[in-house]
Amino acid sequence: MTTPANKTLSAHGASIPILGFGTSTMTGGFEADAVVAALKAGYRHIDTARKYGSEPAVGEAMQVSQVPRQDIFLTTKVSHENLRAEDFARSVDQSLAALKVDYIDLLLVHWPNPDIALSEVMPALAKAKRQGLARHIGVANFTTALLDQAIELCPEPLVALQAEYHPYLDQSKLLAAVRRHGLVYIAYCPLGRGRLFSDPLLGEIAKTRGRTIAQIALRWLIQENVAAIPHSSNPQRIVDNIDVFDFELTDDEMKRIAALKRVNGRIANPVERVPGGWD
Repeated sequence: MTTPANKTLSAHGASIPILGFGTSTMTGGFEADAVVAALKAGYRHIDTARKYGSEPAVGEAMQVSQVPRQDIFLTTKVSHENLRAEDFARSVDQSLAALKVDYIDLLLVHWPNPDIALSEVMPALAKAKRQGLARHIGVANFTTALLDQAIELCPEPLVALQAEYHPYLDQSKLLAAVRRHGLVYIAYCPLGRGRLFSDPLLGEIAKTRGRTIAQIALRWLIQENVAAIPHSSNPQRIVDNIDVFDFELTDDEMKRIAALKRVNGRIANPVERVPGGWD
């Protein structure tokens, strides 16, 4: 197995491992064990959030794994209800305490909040970086218009945007905006929360390649120069998902997979997540 630890995407001084381990669906007592398994398998990019409730497990796993702190690229997020300056600072402090770390590698605004102006949010995010609490900063679930505003209003450079992305969801406009600003796109739900596993085309390519459907979908994102943060609680799948660096999809396979995009491809519904909706 080729380790992805040295496979990174760069933006404004940040080097982000192209394949990470997501913790957004993790609940129950198995949390730390799954993250330990991921670190053991070679993942060096761990993604969590204050909202997930998985920060304590991630912190415990980092200590148990004995992987040096400086070798782990750790991401967490401030939730939309905590975006006012004082709440923002408190949330960051709570994350650091839960994770048992002195700094976050990438701190993100989790979702935009229509009730809190970006002119208040972005300086609060920048302040966390200037205080040394976050090495790098970015946003998640921002539209192209909101991304433009965020960059204009932020006193410090953003390095990444995290948003849903998989073959069923056309994110070409958002991806173009991210690249125009020189940021890294980090894809959550890269496996479509399991919806991709019954896809005939992905199944056909996987069978031909002697790979899993998850490996094909992740490899597609990697060849798009998009970072991905798959989640699994299954130890074998955790290992399988990282074993995607010793093969390449052909141009034809890449195009056929890209053609799977569909109108109803989105899984994370912003209207359900953010009071007042999302535009």
